[in-house]
Amino acid sequence: MATEYAEFIGEVQHRIDAGTRAEAVRTTRAVLETLGERVGEGGATDIASPLPLEIDRYLLQVEHGQRHDLDAFVDRAHERLNYEDLELETDYSRPSGVDRADATSRTKAVLALLSEVVPGGEIANVESQLPEEFEELFELVDAETQPWEAQ
Repeated sequence: MATEYAEFIGEVQHRIDAGTRAEAVRTTRAVLETLGERVGEGGATDIASPLPLEIDRYLLQVEHGQRHDLDAFVDRAHERLNYEDLELETDYSRPSGVDRADATSRTKAVLALLSEVVPGGEIANVESQLPEEFEELFELVDAETQPWEAQ
């Protein structure tokens, strides 16, 4: 899979069945910032390096190595999906009205895409550094069928 910005965001849009590209950008940002906070700086850098510059910064611009459990991870992603960023003059600065279950589904979709884009098993390395309870978020990584394939 190519790692051009438009293609990456387009694939996120398809996987989460978003009506707009702005919603895909917001989802990408929410998931990657939350993941970047949870992993160490080295892990974030390894995942970010093959991503487009417009996307890799979400992993890199946060405080790395925070220790929170799965519920807190999903809560953070959920909050980011619904937070109104008043500093931005773009469509993705508006809250999305996503519920917690959808935030979890979106996180799984973005992580599955990352596993396809990031070479060398870096996602598996990151997953192995997380507590076992995080396995739920990676369940689509090696799944035989994906929810978005039926669409």
